[in-house]
Amino acid sequence: MTGFPSKEDAQKIAEQTLDDYGNYVNDGMARLYRFMGLDGIEWENSGAVVKDIYGKEYIDCAGYGVFIHGHRHPKVVAAVKEQLDRVALSNRTLPSKPVTVLARLLAEITPGRLQYSFFCNSGTEAMEGALKLARVYSGRKEFVSTLGGFHGKSFGALSASGRELYREPFYPLVPGFNHVPYGDLQAMEQAVNQETAAVILEPIQGEGGVLFPPEDYLQGVRDICNDQGALLIMDEIQSGLGRTGKLFACQHWGVEPDILCLSKALGGGVVPLGAFVATPEVFEPFNTNPYLHSSTFGGNPLACAAGCAAIKALLEEGLVERAARLGDYMMDRLQALKEKYPRVIAAVRGRGLLVGVEFVNDGAGGCMISNLLDMGVIVLHSLNNHKVIRIMPPAVISDEMLDRALTAFADSVAMVDQVIEQL
Repeated sequence: MTGFPSKEDAQKIAEQTLDDYGNYVNDGMARLYRFMGLDGIEWENSGAVVKDIYGKEYIDCAGYGVFIHGHRHPKVVAAVKEQLDRVALSNRTLPSKPVTVLARLLAEITPGRLQYSFFCNSGTEAMEGALKLARVYSGRKEFVSTLGGFHGKSFGALSASGRELYREPFYPLVPGFNHVPYGDLQAMEQAVNQETAAVILEPIQGEGGVLFPPEDYLQGVRDICNDQGALLIMDEIQSGLGRTGKLFACQHWGVEPDILCLSKALGGGVVPLGAFVATPEVFEPFNTNPYLHSSTFGGNPLACAAGCAAIKALLEEGLVERAARLGDYMMDRLQALKEKYPRVIAAVRGRGLLVGVEFVNDGAGGCMISNLLDMGVIVLHSLNNHKVIRIMPPAVISDEMLDRALTAFADSVAMVDQVIEQL
């Protein structure tokens, strides 16, 4: 721990940081931080707690799905430090052991016949690689994805994503992408044909507002892909690696993809890391020509060390099972809130530690986020559905700390309800 500066020094550092955001990073973000009163810059974090430069503590129930292990999990940090003392970045001329250890681990834990891994640095890079692999394997050029889906913001990943707000400013995007309503098997069947290279699907739509498909949907999509000779790319960048109470969300429905995209929690909350994992036959074009797709920093030793330690921690510490238990408890508490405050909460959806609370209107969600920040709890809005707040605490959160966060959430809902009553 580095400790905290004096209040006077903290104010100077915070003001300089916001000025530098405005002048050198992104002025829009700087104005947003100031508007929301977020001048206490992030200074230290550990477990489920984030502390700002003034020492104020926040319970982190956000993190975009990155922190299932919490912040700076000791086993992940130790593994990265040990690797740093040996090889930090690979020369990439000689074989690298860390990348093989992580690839073997992923082959062991991923569903079905997934075996070969390509490592990169983010979820959007994983999606880009998966799209390329699907095209080169199938010889086809078209894709089908879903409205409300989110797969990243680079050109290919953005082309797969299903919200015009982020797509329209960058037209023309990559051609050949079709979007159908999520959960609609009939629409999917009509869209997928023998020109379709792959269907891209989140088993649970995260940015779409924590949306769940009908029970027969994923298997139905799998059957459609099989009938038409199309691949199934499962985007588990947010939902994978224990977040939903199983290692991978698709396992709730017993469906196996041809390509699986991962990131966020894969680096253990310590080092950025992404990957896509494919079956042997689908990966064969990249085996035939290993330089057909590459990444200078993908699979670097530090990231792979973090990934190995992250997977081992999930398994050895029972974090997946804990996510399932805590998720059931959260859902019970939040469903009770929905029944008590129907003017505020429209729906509660979730599995494990991926929970969405949908509010009656957009304004209620914004008020909730602001109120909770004041109370020392961080939650997330959903990019593709602003009525929905996501609650995504780490599996290492204590029962007592989760109770504190849920109590703050309940208090904030009560405040919003009083405002509505006075209107």
